Amino acid sequence: MREIQFREAIREAMSEEMRKDDRIFLMGEEVAEYNGAYKVSQGMLAEFGPKRVVDTPIAELGFAGVGVGAAMMGLRPIIEFMTFNFSLVAIDQVINNAAKMYQMSGGQYSVPIVFRGPSGSAGQLAATHSQSFENWFANTPGLKVVAPSTPADGKGLLKSAILDPNPVLVMESEVMYGDRGPVPEGEDFYIPIGQADIKRTGEHVTLVTFGKMVHVALAAATELAKDGVEVEVIDLRSLRPIDYTTIIESVKKTNRCVFLEESWPIAAMNGEITYMIQKRAFDYLDAPVLRVTSRDTPLPYSSVLVDTWLPNPARTIEAINAVLYRS
Repeated sequence: MREIQFREAIREAMSEEMRKDDRIFLMGEEVAEYNGAYKVSQGMLAEFGPKRVVDTPIAELGFAGVGVGAAMMGLRPIIEFMTFNFSLVAIDQVINNAAKMYQMSGGQYSVPIVFRGPSGSAGQLAATHSQSFENWFANTPGLKVVAPSTPADGKGLLKSAILDPNPVLVMESEVMYGDRGPVPEGEDFYIPIGQADIKRTGEHVTLVTFGKMVHVALAAATELAKDGVEVEVIDLRSLRPIDYTTIIESVKKTNRCVFLEESWPIAAMNGEITYMIQKRAFDYLDAPVLRVTSRDTPLPYSSVLVDTWLPNPARTIEAINAVLYRS
């Protein structure tokens, strides 16, 4: 194990797989000459050259389509969106082409492509650059969606995504690129897609989350532990497919559940998880499942309003106290 930054873990994942397979290439805005908008691809142009680390025009629809076509012809592209807010420009390529091509071609064409980049809010970037679309893409059959919360998860999940024969979206967090954490050494470190992780064990309530909200969840759990409340924090890691079993077994133990996520409340991931809990563990519940999400408005620019808009430990603790019937 050694401590590295999240951005370094993502870079290692790409570089290690690119050294093994010359069909893999990285393409996106400023990934080459500028070393990536967040310096994720720093040094990769020097190692792999301009044919495998490819700068593009500001045209997400265009280079996402090039990536889909390249994947259909046997290459394995990694397409970086400078932010997933810009993926909306390319959403037709992601959903109508990448996700559906295998079925529509009767299995003649696989699309082994990775779409990756930062998702969610990152401070005062205002409404159109601060959105979480994990649930949008997770709604689509044919796509796999992962959201790592630590450098180790980022590396292990991305390496698995690159090798997957299906299109995978790796939705990172802009504010976590500088985070440091332990990452196993060696090139054979992979985390299976579809496997949740229990980040903290507890017996009183299950707190389900993913991405950078894992750190909010752990902060809330640490605070509640001072009062003797032990929170079990489950990091989904994979939003499609979902590891329902880990969630259900935890709820059967704790009898209570809160879901924490950064997206807007309507039609978010919490609805799917709550449905499965009531279907498979209804008789174990001692309280309704509650959710903590962002406010149901576009993100304001004001820093004061940003703090009010985003989920935080205080709101999470309030929800946990509610399901525990603690005033």
